[in-house]
Amino acid sequence: QVQLVESGGGLVQAGGSLRLSCAASGRTGSIYTMAWFRQAPGKEREFVAAISWSRYTTNYSGSVKGRFTISRDNAKNTMYLQMNSLKPGDPAVYYCAAHSTLSFTTVKLDYREYDYWGQGTQVTVSS
Repeated sequence: QVQLVESGGGLVQAGGSLRLSCAASGRTGSIYTMAWFRQAPGKEREFVAAISWSRYTTNYSGSVKGRFTISRDNAKNTMYLQMNSLKPGDPAVYYCAAHSTLSFTTVKLDYREYDYWGQGTQVTVSS
């Protein structure tokens, strides 16, 4: 089992920045591809970004590409999401997720393929 805990959410003005963190504990010795998803009220859970265990592969949704940066520090068992130029369309609960894999370079974009989830952190953008 892997436990994931997000932090770093909050209120920011449009155009501002936030950095989310996702700390993993438990069976962190295995290989996991990890990702961020978000869900706004009344909407489906949406893919934001994913990163392979080796950090070699990353993938972003079109709505955040160029503004958000996903990264991870395997030594610290922590994943990050640097969010810049936040827009009114970005507010949501942001979730981190982990998928157990044998691949160092694979990423997954479908939330249904992820095995472990954090509790979420709220991001609010004021105009």
